[in-house]
Amino acid sequence: MDTHNAAESESALKLFELENNVVPLTKSDEDVYCFDEDLQRQQLTAAPWKTDVNHFQKVEISSVALVKMVMHARSGGDIEVMGLMLGKVVGNTMLVLDAFALPVEGSETRVNAQSESYEYMTQYLERSQASGQKEPVIGWYHSHPGYGCWLSGIDVATQMLNQQFQDPFLAVVIDPKRTMSAGKVDLGAFRTFPEEHTQSNNNTGADGFQSVPLSKIEDFGVHSDKYYPLEVSYFKSALDQRLMERLWRKHWVNTLAQSPLITNSEFTTQMINEIAEKINMFSRETKKGVS
Repeated sequence: MDTHNAAESESALKLFELENNVVPLTKSDEDVYCFDEDLQRQQLTAAPWKTDVNHFQKVEISSVALVKMVMHARSGGDIEVMGLMLGKVVGNTMLVLDAFALPVEGSETRVNAQSESYEYMTQYLERSQASGQKEPVIGWYHSHPGYGCWLSGIDVATQMLNQQFQDPFLAVVIDPKRTMSAGKVDLGAFRTFPEEHTQSNNNTGADGFQSVPLSKIEDFGVHSDKYYPLEVSYFKSALDQRLMERLWRKHWVNTLAQSPLITNSEFTTQMINEIAEKINMFSRETKKGVS
């Protein structure tokens, strides 16, 4: 990478961290990376999330895990991709310390792991543990290219199974198209309720509105009361910073450096078409009501 590109890449990294409010850890906070097996065992034994369905309220994601997930989602284009996250729980917070991609592709709201993915996952975890990484799998992530961060019916069923058999477990959804268009990561973190639990609908955006494409509205509406969102924040350690710089230099040009003019044009056209479709549908329904 020449001097000009290196400077451009460095500026882009700083802007990315600023836009997403990536908070540096102090030296005293960096023990977040120290995995205490006894403490984790105690938490798993107590398992307060089994009696309180809303126990987990926050998710803190390391900058390295964040960039890995965003780059993977971006590389999928219009295809949904999937991966797993490693981390731990501290009180009512789920900490995501690392992430890795799975060889899985889907379309629309249909992304499922196949047998080769499970084999890959097992081998990756074995290598990670052999290298000294003790954090277990704490959740899964997948992409929704262009249609927002929420859980489809299949996503809800998948997350319910994960929480039933390997809790504590988290579901993260990333929209790479909205991320590229806004310059800020569009990411949602969710947990599902038990099947017998009833919950009022609370899964709109922060402004009380969730933008969902017309073709996905039915799937969104049917399942939106079966899960809840967690507050998400991002952090980085001194080690994260060094790893981030390497990741960024290696992958930035091919994934996150696309001109925003191109991305915004594609995304804006898509959104305008969606709005026009919704207006037409509303007009038709209104005319039916009048007649």
